This record gives sequence, C-alpha cells and structure tokens, in this order.
Amino acid sequence: MTERRLEGVGATPTVGVGTARWYRPEDVTTLEEPPDPQTVSATAERERFEAAQNEAAAELEAERERTRERVGDDEAKVFDAHLQFLCDPQIEAGVEEGLGDGLPAPHAVYAAFEGPIVQFEGMDGMMAERADDLRDIRDRLLRLLTDTARSDIGALSDDSVVLAAVLTPSDTAQLDPEAVAGIATITGGRTAHAAIIARSLGIPAVVGIGEDLEAIDDGTEVVVDGEAGVVIADPTASTRTHAENPTQAAVIDEAVTTADGTELEVAANLGTPAEAARAVEQGADGVGLFRSEFLFQDRTAPPDETEQYEAYVSVCETFSTHTAEPRVVVRTLDIGGDKPIEYLELDPETNGFLGVRGIRLSLDEHAEFFETQLRALLQVAATDAGAGLAVMFPLVSTVEELEAAVRTVDSIAEDLDREGLEYAIPELGVMIETPASTYLADAFAERVDFVSIGTNDLTQYIQSAQRDLERMSEYQDPLSPAVLRAIDRTVRAAHEGGAWVGMCGEMAGDPELTELLVGLGIDELSMSAVTIPAVKRTICETDTADAKMLAESVLAVDTLEEVENLL
Repeated sequence: MTERRLEGVGATPTVGVGTARWYRPEDVTTLEEPPDPQTVSATAERERFEAAQNEAAAELEAERERTRERVGDDEAKVFDAHLQFLCDPQIEAGVEEGLGDGLPAPHAVYAAFEGPIVQFEGMDGMMAERADDLRDIRDRLLRLLTDTARSDIGALSDDSVVLAAVLTPSDTAQLDPEAVAGIATITGGRTAHAAIIARSLGIPAVVGIGEDLEAIDDGTEVVVDGEAGVVIADPTASTRTHAENPTQAAVIDEAVTTADGTELEVAANLGTPAEAARAVEQGADGVGLFRSEFLFQDRTAPPDETEQYEAYVSVCETFSTHTAEPRVVVRTLDIGGDKPIEYLELDPETNGFLGVRGIRLSLDEHAEFFETQLRALLQVAATDAGAGLAVMFPLVSTVEELEAAVRTVDSIAEDLDREGLEYAIPELGVMIETPASTYLADAFAERVDFVSIGTNDLTQYIQSAQRDLERMSEYQDPLSPAVLRAIDRTVRAAHEGGAWVGMCGEMAGDPELTELLVGLGIDELSMSAVTIPAVKRTICETDTADAKMLAESVLAVDTLEEVENLL
C-alpha cells in the first residue's frame, strides 16, 4: 500500500514505529431517557452523586501519587487540577439544580458539565484544551454512577501505537513507555495535560490530527514522528528505516556549542536518583535541577543525613561515568504552597504560593532539616564524584535571606571541620522565581556563583496567576512580554555580577524556543531528559548573532501575539 501521511501537532520530539491499536473506551455519555421527575428521589440521587464524587476523588489521589512516582511532581499536579474541577462550586451548583429538577444523578452530572465544556471549547490555546480535563472528570463520575467497567489501557502488547479520539491524563499515566511505541490522537494540543505526561514518559506523540486519523485501522503499521508532527500509516521500507534510525534528534553525548562556537550546557531536571541513568542516555551534560523534596515525600519521617548523602552521591556517580566533574545542581528542600508534606505539619494558608515556603521555611521552623541537608551536601562535595556538586536555594526574595542561607552553609562547614569530617563548599546559587529576585539578580550574583530561572513559578508570580488554577491557564505562558523582559533583566544583571545563568522551567526544554534563549544569553538549560537531544541539535544549528537579533526583536514588542508571530 502507498504510505499515508497525516499532520498534527508534535508533542514529544521522538520517533516511534509500531502497530496501531485503537483505544475506544465505552461511551458513558449516552444515557437513557430520564424517568418521570415525580418518581425520582432527590435525596437518594444526591447521596449517589456524593458517593461517586468521593470515589472519584480517591481515584484521582491514587493516580496523582502513581504519576508522581513514575513521572514527576509537576506532572502529578494535573490531578490536583482535576480534584479542583471535581469540587468546583459552579459544577456542584449545576448538579444540584438538575437534582432539584427531578433528574437522576447521571443526567444531572451530564447537564452540569455541558455548559462549562462548551465555554472552554470556545476559547483559544491552552484554555480550549482544558475542555478535555472537564470531560475526563465528567466521564469518571458517569462511569461510577452507571457502574461501567473502567477500560484498561495499561495492558498493551509491545510496540503498540495507541490511537484515540482523545487521551485523558489518567489514560496516559497508565501507559508503559517500554511497550508503547507512540500515541496519536484526533484532538488535543501540545500543552494539554495528556501531552505533557506523554512527553515526560518519553513516548512519541502527535496530537490534534483530526478525523482523518479514523482512516487508520487496527493492526496497521504506523510511524509516529513527534519531532515533525506527522503520523505515517503503511510506511515504505525507507521511511521505516529512517524512523527506526532517526538522524534528527540523535543523542549527542558531548557538550555542544552554537554554530559559531558559543558554549551552552544542556542538563536534566531530576526528581529521584533513579532518573539519572535515563538522563545520561539522552546526553545530559549534568543536572540543572535535582528536586530534593522528592526524598521527603511519600514517607512518614524525613530522610536522615546518611540517606540523603547516599542519594546525592548516587546521582553524581551516575554522571561521573559519563562526564568529568559533571555539574549536579541540588535544590534544597522546596515545600509549601503546592508542595505540602504531611508529616511536617505545614500550617494551611489562604494563598500558600504567597506564604511561608521554600527558603523561608528552611531559615525558620525547618532549620533543622535544612542543616541536615547541607551537612549531607557538603560531604558529597568532598568526594571525587561530587566535585561538580552545586547547591541552589529556592524562592529567595531578599538579600537578607540569601546571606542567612550562606551563613548557614559556613556554619555547617565549621561544624564538620570540628568533627573531623571531610567536606567542601560547593558552588552556591539562587532560584529566580519572583519579581523581587529579578530586581536583585545583581546583588545575588555578587554573593553566589550562579542563578537559575524557574520559569514556571516566575511566570505565575509576574502574572499574579496561581499556576495550579485552571482558570488562570491563559496567563501561564512564559512568552508573555513581561516574563521575557524579566528574564532579560536577570541575565544581564547576573552576568554583570559575575554569575552564570541557568534556566530550569518548562520553557528551557522547548526546542522551538532554544534560539531565543541563546539570544537572551542563557548559559545553561535544564529540562526533561527526553527533550535534551532536540535542544542540543538546535543549539548546534543556531548562530548566536542571529539569535541575539531575534531576542532584541521579541523584547521590543508588547503583546503575546506579537511575540508568537516573531518566533
């Protein structure tokens, strides 16, 4: 047969070849005609709805924890958003209205979600993609209310390419990246939650193909090219060979420079030591963000000094077999806001994102945990494998906080010296996450070795839009002119102060933005391991002078639309 090419949106910059397997979960939205309202007990139906709501919440919490373990904390936040939708006052009011009109619980649920789904569908960009999240919550409730068996997408044969109208985050989180060769969907976008999870799992994915995808039958051989955003059915021998041995986005083990010789470090974001080997396989030069809070989660007590030492050494040793003195940046415990830890008994706050979190906790009520962590880190820095270790403080907003953190490091060093233990002072750095930190980047640079821009939090604080609230999604684009100007200010100020500048937010791992980041003068980019090959290749193809001209053009415009047009 002649190969057929279908275009969509590439969500994961990798290529896979396999056999098409359609995923068609049972349609729970086709409901029977409701009975006479006079025969329906509103009280009984309300109890049914509340029971289903509680069961759905339990499922979501379980899926959140499983996703956190398999993929990462940021991806697991998808399910926090779904929990918010599940208990959204507008949805609950709609259900209550339907029950009051004599509808059975399933019909009341369907009616309550219909308006919000249509509303989101009429929006642009990421907001339109939130309609899929609402459908996921609606269908979960309907499945529970109608006692419909849950489809098992996790049990697929090796080299399967999953085809679907749409995949929900809970569907995608079940997939085994060792068995699934790719994903292709009729609807969806690159910033949809399912696409983010697929990208983190390293599964090739193309979304938003449209109804033409229906023409591919079960059992058809399929190539999923997440780099080009193309799905190829019945590929020719040459197409298949190219897909199985792609020259594009090939792993580049060595450090890279731009076409004109400008060096740029490409590192990995890690949540656990187990992720280090995968990052090395993808060509990571080191670690730009080790989220140490993962060591504190899913347990009943914090890790002690020895356990932390072993975890940090493990990561350093994994990279030291690949690179001489690799830089491994460990972010000290960053909890509070969207990252509670039950056994630490954090006081709930009306807006935790603006409350006591990050370094504020470490310098106050969690000083003991901070000191224990620093003891472990300074001893790791004295080992051969840990020679490139760096320590980064989260959510620093004032010079006073930074100086207090540095004094704590010096104090720990004195303690270790008195105890006769080997230690070394690693590179020290600061996360740039707040508007205040962008204005103090020059002062920070005079006191530490580096700064690293966390674009996810920086965007939410500059835009005054809480990042885990779905209604604020339209404000979460790091290409907002205000955010870009804050990044530019930070880079210039830090360089003037003699510090190097990294970036470890989602923005750093988007190959389409690499040229812009080169032009802005970033020294290091840190990202999910799967995007490292594509970013490295893009760096090699980038001319620094052209990149600087692009950055200057982007910084000169005032709207997001103008930025996107220039890019």
